Amino acid sequence: MKKILLLCLSLMLSYGAIAQETSAGEKRAQIEKAKKERVAKEKKAKAKKEAEVAKEKMEATAKKEATKAKATKEKTDARAKVADKKAKETKETADKLKADKAKSDKAKAAAKAKAAKAKENSASATGAAKSAAGKAKAAGNKAEAAAKTETSKAVAKTKVKKKTPAEIKEDVKETPASKAAEKKVADKVTGTYNGKKVFTGPRGGRYYINKNGNKTYISDDK
Repeated sequence: MKKILLLCLSLMLSYGAIAQETSAGEKRAQIEKAKKERVAKEKKAKAKKEAEVAKEKMEATAKKEATKAKATKEKTDARAKVADKKAKETKETADKLKADKAKSDKAKAAAKAKAAKAKENSASATGAAKSAAGKAKAAGNKAEAAAKTETSKAVAKTKVKKKTPAEIKEDVKETPASKAAEKKVADKVTGTYNGKKVFTGPRGGRYYINKNGNKTYISDDK
């Protein structure tokens, strides 16, 4: 009986220890679960915060890039505007220079044409004056030549010495001297006189080459 009591007491103690152990295990499990939940919650909060920080950082970076891009665009637009203005001014200057050059060229062409016309008129007047002077000179030369011709004829008549038929016959003989002299005469042959060629000089005098190779003038009625 005593053994039975001891056994029952032992069993009761064992059950109590087991119950205590079970209760302690459950408590530990609850603590572990609570710890895991807290860690998970902390990780989730940390991840959320990191995500928010990353988002804020990305937004800040995007905003910064957008501001930079806007500033760059404004700067580029300003440069383009300045370049357009400069190009417009350059074109206006070039157009003005072109117009001025065209005006200058037109004025030069007009002046050149005027000068050419004046020169032409001057040349025409000079030509007319020269022509008149030439005509007057030609008339004077003609008159002078006519006078000289008349004088030559008169001189030739005075030079003509009447010869006897015997003297004429002797004078018109062909000799080597007369032949050689006739070949050198440049005046035109205008007739014959007792078988000799009669030449007419530039002043109207008529002559033949005598036996001595000299000129013998004859009157116009021969």
